Amino acid sequence: MKSLGSFMTGLLAGAALGGIIALLYAPQSGKETRDKVRQKFADLEKELEDLKSKSGQKSAKVRSDIASRLSELREEIDKLSKEVS
Repeated sequence: MKSLGSFMTGLLAGAALGGIIALLYAPQSGKETRDKVRQKFADLEKELEDLKSKSGQKSAKVRSDIASRLSELREEIDKLSKEVS
């Protein structure tokens, strides 16, 4: 899960850098370029927040699933140990 987060961070950073470079070489005024850069950063910030939220929800679900499975395994172990006794 950690490598996915690192990958997504790198992907977003690369996309932002590529977008900025493309905007800097675009044939438009400085003000228009700065406005586009600000908008791009705002869009990327929102996307990053969405990714954080989704990853938090996924990790909570994984923890819940693991806890549930461990509980089932404990019950099964208790059941088997009673049968052996």
